[in-house]
Amino acid sequence: MLPYGRQSIDSSDIEAVARALRSDWLTTGPEVTAFEADLAAWTGGTACVAVANGTAALHTAYAALGVGRGDQVVTSPITFVATASTAVALGATVVFADVDPATANLDPEAAASALTARTKVIAAVDYAGHPAEYDELTKIAEGAGLSLVADAAHSIGSRYRDRPVGSLADVTTFSFFPTKNLTTAEGGAVAVRDAGVLIAARRFRTHGLVRENDQLRARDEGGWYHEVQEFGLNYRLPDVLAALGRSQLRRLGAFKARRTHLAARYDELLADVAGLGLPVRRDRVDPMWHFYPVRVRDGRRREVYERLRAAGIGAQVNFIPAYWHPAFADLGYRRGMCPVAEAFYAEELSLPLYPDLADADQDRVVEALREILR
Repeated sequence: MLPYGRQSIDSSDIEAVARALRSDWLTTGPEVTAFEADLAAWTGGTACVAVANGTAALHTAYAALGVGRGDQVVTSPITFVATASTAVALGATVVFADVDPATANLDPEAAASALTARTKVIAAVDYAGHPAEYDELTKIAEGAGLSLVADAAHSIGSRYRDRPVGSLADVTTFSFFPTKNLTTAEGGAVAVRDAGVLIAARRFRTHGLVRENDQLRARDEGGWYHEVQEFGLNYRLPDVLAALGRSQLRRLGAFKARRTHLAARYDELLADVAGLGLPVRRDRVDPMWHFYPVRVRDGRRREVYERLRAAGIGAQVNFIPAYWHPAFADLGYRRGMCPVAEAFYAEELSLPLYPDLADADQDRVVEALREILR
């Protein structure tokens, strides 16, 4: 089966992991600190906190911003459920706002209309690697005294108005799952602009531990002493995985170039296929395409999905509207809340896209899709 996404691992990655395994540190060591510094080179200098996975990054981001019981988080339904579920885990209520029909990113007007006196955070999602409308969302958030979170699980390496993802919101979260733009096997990170929120994120990642003597409530207990002043979790990223991430970051530019090449080939080869909508790219955006989302018209999405799969081509659907999941339905969320998002979901199909995808394999995808839709 030709997958819709997969990791790209070479000998340099294997050597980096082997060096970490031979070192004195398997976790909480120097590779993590170095990985965070390397990441900051891709976020315009915004400080980064490495964590165990992308879901942990979202949970850490919301916790560091003080999201809790009684608060509301406004976000997009076209996302993996973790964008919303981690806010619920902290006791917040999620309010889903509709999306831009062209990009499937959070619609700023819909987000503004969803705000209430209880709103604490607006969380945008960079769908498929295309950054959201951060200038508009920033104005809305600042005008209402809110924090803006960027769920950039798909978009490390992308740019918006020539500014890198990671520098566009108060807090940005990344995922380094194998299908993402780079991988640490499992892993994620939080990029934070505010110094106080950065401290809170680092503490939440490590059980909430406070070790700095000048910040302890009891300061005369001895050098071993530490305190948990607010509860956190063990969301640490091991050095072994951070070493893989550092190696991957050295090739992120090449990964982007290859993904851009493949997306452009899809644009050209599929431009004249009837019944197929191609992804939109705004002029102000330089995306690192995470996957290539097409829209299959005329109610044929399921047929195309099943026939591609039968042909050994791993097309995928990204994503089921988050509030359709039974966990949200059981909380009272109902279908029909975001009609633009639901219309997008009804047609969306992701075609294979990853750095090691050969042009010949891409041609196979195109030929199969043409045959089905002719």
